[in-house]
Amino acid sequence: MADTFSLQRVLETFRSSLSEKKEVYIKYYIAGWQELVAFMNSLGNVFSFISKDVVSKIQILENFLSGENGSHYVTIQSMVKYELENELVDLTKRGSHPESGCRTLLRLHRALRWLELFLERLRTSTEDSKTSVMCSDAYNESLAQHHPWLIRKAVGVAFCAIPGRDTFFDVMHVVALLGESLPLIAEVYQITEDLYAKNNLLELP
Repeated sequence: MADTFSLQRVLETFRSSLSEKKEVYIKYYIAGWQELVAFMNSLGNVFSFISKDVVSKIQILENFLSGENGSHYVTIQSMVKYELENELVDLTKRGSHPESGCRTLLRLHRALRWLELFLERLRTSTEDSKTSVMCSDAYNESLAQHHPWLIRKAVGVAFCAIPGRDTFFDVMHVVALLGESLPLIAEVYQITEDLYAKNNLLELP
C-alpha cells in the first residue's frame, strides 16, 4: 500500500491496467486503487469509512490473484468468465460466495465512480466552489443509491468536514495531471460497467 499519494502513479497504474485489447488487468487496477486510498488517507479521517472498506476489498482480490486459481484473475474479463462459468457468484441473494471476485470488484467499481465524479468536479471548480458540496453531489450520483439511509446520513455529516479546495490541490500537487488521469479512470470504469451490464452483474447482492 502506498504511504504517500502520487497523482503521477495514479496515471501510470490506470494506464498500465488497460491491455491493447482494452481488457483491465486486476493487478494494476488494485495498484491504482492503492494510490487513491493514499489520497483519501492524506486528507485525514474524513474518508476513512470508505478507504477502510476499499482496503478490505483490495485484500480479497489480492488473495484471489495469489491463490491457486490466480491465472483466472489476471483481468476483470477473465475473472468474470471464470466465476460465472463455475457458478462462483451469488447472482440473486447472498449465499455461499459472499466474497466472490465479481461482487468484491463491483463494490470498488461503484466507489471508483464516486471518486471520478468528485475529482472531475474538483478539477473544473472555481475558487469559491465548496468541496463538501462537490463531494456530496458526486456521492449522491453514485454510491448513495447503493447505501442504506443510515450510511447515507453518516456520510453526509462526514462530508461537511472535508478540507477546502486549496488543501486538495496541495495534496495533489499537479492539477494538470488530473486532466490526464481522469479520462483513464473513466475508461477503466466504463469498460467494467459495460462488462458487468452485459453479464447482468451490476446489482449483485
